[in-house]
Amino acid sequence: MTRPRTASPGERQPPVRRAPDFLERLMRADARRNYDRLLAEARTAFAVHGTDASLEDVARRAGVGIGTLYRHFPNRHALMSAVFEDAVNELLARAEALRSAPDPCRALLTWLHEVVGQSAAYRGLSKALMSASPASALSRCDTPMREAGAALLTRAQEAGTVRADVRIADLLRLTHAIALAVEESPEDPDLVNRLLTLTLKGLKPEDSRGAENCATGHGGPAPAREPDRLGG
Repeated sequence: MTRPRTASPGERQPPVRRAPDFLERLMRADARRNYDRLLAEARTAFAVHGTDASLEDVARRAGVGIGTLYRHFPNRHALMSAVFEDAVNELLARAEALRSAPDPCRALLTWLHEVVGQSAAYRGLSKALMSASPASALSRCDTPMREAGAALLTRAQEAGTVRADVRIADLLRLTHAIALAVEESPEDPDLVNRLLTLTLKGLKPEDSRGAENCATGHGGPAPAREPDRLGG
């Protein structure tokens, strides 16, 4: 059997052959199509079946194998984070717009209402967000949401309409809990309004008329917005 020739010291090695650039671009484009198909199918599956939807079914409907899904998304939380990124970006933009609203408490209430609406649209999302560890891919959603909500909460506190000891982490936990309750009671469309009203009443300082107005929905109109678009 002939052994492969070994180059002698100082002899130039033959160049390593690489795939032509167009093949590399083709492979990248194919990977991007797979990513987009997986994301679209996961978005539909999570909205219809909840965040516990079968990942094997997601891959099958996207026309790829489960191995391809895991190459793009190492675990369920990574896939969920990618699916909810568009919705989170909407909420972040909305929080930024509400920072200039004339009534800080009403702005906070409006944003929390929309957080509940987005969370309740995907069954299981609120539970996943509440139980996700800091190392989870879902923290990519949680951290900017806390920062955006904290800015609105601080404005309401500085206006004297929300108690100074309220923390945004606790307020978002309450909001996710409300989303869970709404998820379990689809026959009661006014439930979110009642629960958020109760929450805001519990957050107001004593003898704060402004907070009472906010909690009962009389704090003035919030800035108009376009209809919600889940998932872009």
